[in-house]
Amino acid sequence: MVVELVNPYDVAIHQFDEAAERLGLSQAMRAILRKPKRELIVNFPVRMDNGDVEMFTGYRVQHNINRGPAKGGIRYSPAVSLDEVRALSMWMTWKCAVVDIPFGGAKGGVICDPHKMSSAELERLTRRYTTEISLLIGPDSDIPAPDMNTNPQIMGWIMDTYSMHRGYSVPAVTTGKPLAIGGSEGRLEATARGVQVVAREAMRDKGMNPEDCSVVVQGFGNVGGIAARLLHEMGCRVVGISDISGDCIIQRALMFLRRCVILADLAA
Repeated sequence: MVVELVNPYDVAIHQFDEAAERLGLSQAMRAILRKPKRELIVNFPVRMDNGDVEMFTGYRVQHNINRGPAKGGIRYSPAVSLDEVRALSMWMTWKCAVVDIPFGGAKGGVICDPHKMSSAELERLTRRYTTEISLLIGPDSDIPAPDMNTNPQIMGWIMDTYSMHRGYSVPAVTTGKPLAIGGSEGRLEATARGVQVVAREAMRDKGMNPEDCSVVVQGFGNVGGIAARLLHEMGCRVVGISDISGDCIIQRALMFLRRCVILADLAA
């Protein structure tokens, strides 16, 4: 069986067209909002720990900045593509507009596998990528944030690199930084807390009690891992968690505990 992959940008365009029809947007507004304002593609070298130099491709897309500076995360993944970043930047525009904050939508990413790279390699990649996109980003123009496979440490490297080019500290160039260099308390948990709040309100709408609900979480990164903890604290029974490989973490943990019990019984 051949599985046909869905292009995320096609999905975003379809969603926009449907919403525009219902809102009765003018032809001019539709034409403007269907296309990103700016797209930057960068190819840059990074020296690996073994001394080899490898080329990486990165993107930064600004969909719309009419409401204010662009805002959106940076992701590291082998699956990053220009169309994916385009779609995510468009969705960021809608997200900012829906909650009425004065930002536009942007997104970025680098095609790489961070799980196969050392911390030193990730730092060199991040600093070089930051240098390449520095003509777009800035507190008044485009503010990156953590996304898939990026974290406060990477945001700190971006801030530090950008600041070195400016000659002074610019903590406002990124969000999601470590608290020690100007990060916001609760930022790391923010997306997962949103999942918790949506789940809680859905339960209320359906007349369900959290204590009576079983939860399975797909993903164990910045969102999934923290969401599982927050849902547990809310009273839900977390019965399954899968990591990026698709393995069930809880299931593997139970198997490990069973082996420990068996070994303990044998030793006794």
